[in-house]
Amino acid sequence: MIIEKHEDYCSKSCSGHSYIRKNWLGSIVFPFSALLQQSEFSDHTDVLERAQIFKKNCKALFPKRRITTTVFNDEGIQILVTRYIKALNPPQQLLDLFLHDSNATLDLVARFVSLIPIVSDTLDENDDFEIWMTSERCISLAIGTKEEHAILLCNFLLYFGKKALVLLGTSVLEGHVAYVLTQETDKYLLWNPLTGQCHKQFDPFCPLQSVDCLFDGENVWFNIQQNNSPMAVYFDYSKESFWKQLLPKNYQGPKAQSIQPEAIIYSDSDKGMVEDLKNRIERTLKCKIMEWRPKQPTRWNRQCTFILRKILPKLELGSGSFVSSEEESEFERLLQFYWVTGFPIQMPYTDVQSVIDTVYQTGIHSSEFPQTEFALAVYIHPYPNNILSVWVYLASLAQRQ
Repeated sequence: MIIEKHEDYCSKSCSGHSYIRKNWLGSIVFPFSALLQQSEFSDHTDVLERAQIFKKNCKALFPKRRITTTVFNDEGIQILVTRYIKALNPPQQLLDLFLHDSNATLDLVARFVSLIPIVSDTLDENDDFEIWMTSERCISLAIGTKEEHAILLCNFLLYFGKKALVLLGTSVLEGHVAYVLTQETDKYLLWNPLTGQCHKQFDPFCPLQSVDCLFDGENVWFNIQQNNSPMAVYFDYSKESFWKQLLPKNYQGPKAQSIQPEAIIYSDSDKGMVEDLKNRIERTLKCKIMEWRPKQPTRWNRQCTFILRKILPKLELGSGSFVSSEEESEFERLLQFYWVTGFPIQMPYTDVQSVIDTVYQTGIHSSEFPQTEFALAVYIHPYPNNILSVWVYLASLAQRQ
């Protein structure tokens, strides 16, 4: 925004100064591998052999569609992808939060999965030599691939009795993706495990671009419909004219045992460590904002910071009113003297530098308006196994004339 400022002693007819002030609206990140893919765009030995032949036949039908039938586990043994799917318990603290609201619990569980940091895609994605960890390992290491995130969310949804499958496809924003498909009474839902968002099949804002392959604990299905966009796909995978399946319906072979544990045991996050990390991030960001403004003084507004610190913890669970009547009246007093521009940023915690980079990209520090003041608050919400949700609330305050 360009703001005209006239000096107090000067009449309106005097020439004034123009200052640039940046108001952050949002941001989007394109993984480099996703951009490269736009040009393409668009356990027994007999079972493993069958899986390889099935994959080859599917690729012959639709060479650009994704199909994964076998992967290597973390011990280097090749196994069917079906062995990764099994109902698993989410953390008990998530189950206890919304005892009488099952939909809120499902949303919270999906959010928990989205907070696990992701392993970046390699540019040379070779579907023949993928290594997948178990869901327990993914949580204990607090990191996972797109597919491991989808498997974890699928296993959690199975715990709630949902009919859930992992879906492999592509997205304009993320390149190769793994979603979770759930079959409800009268509709299909598409869950993005990296954002925690759930979309209806005909949602025009769903970033999923193609539906290529499905798998659960029993079988793998390859989409042989001519149009594989989510809105056009017929998801009834029992119809063999639409879906090619790995194992026939009358398959008599031995059922491969799941490699997942009977249950996942969680550990509490260290609250002292979380508090220290929060203080460290806040101190570091304040220092960085002053560094990024070498030619202007950086003033901090304590009153606004105090209000932001009260608001941040309420944003994580999104319940009730975010601003109390007391905080609202304090804000109103501030607005009598300042133009206030502020916004909360939320991200999974990976490292301090990632938080710094995200704040820098908003550009709010580059305000040229004279006497600009800033307010900064940080909050970290701990989930089990040191999986952390980081909130940063940043505001700039320009004095009214």
